[in-house]
Amino acid sequence: MSVTRHDWTKQEILDIYNKPLMDLLYEAASIHREHHNPNTVQVSTLLSIKTGGCPEDCGYCPQAARYHTDVEGNDLMSVQQVKAQALRARASGSSRVCMGAAWRNVKDGPEFENVLEMVRTINKLEMEVCCTLGMITENQAQRLAEAGLYAYNHNLDTSEEYYKEVISTRGYEDRLQTIDNVRKTNVTVCSGGIIGMGEKVEDRAGMLVALSRLNPQPESVPINALVAVEGTPMEEEKPVAIWDMIRMVATTRIIMPKTQVRLSAGRTDMSREGQAMCFFAGANSIFAGDKLLTTPNPDVNEDMEMFSLLGLEPQKPFVKKAQPETVEAKDSKFEALGEKPKWSRPDHSIERNEAAKYKSKKIVADK
Repeated sequence: MSVTRHDWTKQEILDIYNKPLMDLLYEAASIHREHHNPNTVQVSTLLSIKTGGCPEDCGYCPQAARYHTDVEGNDLMSVQQVKAQALRARASGSSRVCMGAAWRNVKDGPEFENVLEMVRTINKLEMEVCCTLGMITENQAQRLAEAGLYAYNHNLDTSEEYYKEVISTRGYEDRLQTIDNVRKTNVTVCSGGIIGMGEKVEDRAGMLVALSRLNPQPESVPINALVAVEGTPMEEEKPVAIWDMIRMVATTRIIMPKTQVRLSAGRTDMSREGQAMCFFAGANSIFAGDKLLTTPNPDVNEDMEMFSLLGLEPQKPFVKKAQPETVEAKDSKFEALGEKPKWSRPDHSIERNEAAKYKSKKIVADK
């Protein structure tokens, strides 16, 4: 019987990752069946409620204002627009709506009040609600919890060591602090990362060390394959091999047996056979819909056809944790504090990020 450990070492995880594939798959699939229904997959819909214009310099992200990409920015969606999208997602088989806003961190004010109302609205539709809004304070996390938030996503992205080669505008410790702030509420944690950013296998293991040592471990861990977008610093990175995704999913399943492992970005480049191997290896969650914030994703009808072929069923909402209650704004115990936390701004620069920013400025100047 597998047990949840919080003392994994990088070498132990590397040894698992590098096992002969058949041994790795057998172990991961066996652990998966101990803790989960192998024929059920949780389906989430990712909705960009505020797109583009982000001040961060994340090397993978087409929403960073400093890079020249084809992403068209938009202001915060209305509550009614979000409700319509949530109803559409529910009708297509999704049990969760994850709302993403291209913010560095949450700021108290009218926009955050609207997000809180979005959370209340979707929770009342009997759907799990997740948000990814950047860094948040403990009070902001409490307000989201009161509104009925089910999960908060804040990815570690990669190992602490390689993080410095990806992002220079925020520190790794800020990500951990945000997760800690969420943990002070009844909201579940969703945190994972991206492979294919030029990192080494050791960095993938390092990220899993950091995630597995969180106590409790994240309830959801998204494993993303980089989607290299033209105009971003990582536009030249080669696609991730499916075998790397399978190994990453299987290793995550072994070291975090109770976690829902989400097969996230990059699925458009994966065959059905490759995705089936990931499900066998322990993935039991996907993002559905034709877009993940700004990058392509398989059509939901294609996913449902794949589910039918594999004998998979969408997981119903609130299976892993009871539905949170929604507290109306007028009855809230927590109020906006107008906080201005000092989130870190590391003082180093990343050569390829700077090059992409310079290229963007030149394109704009030449127009």
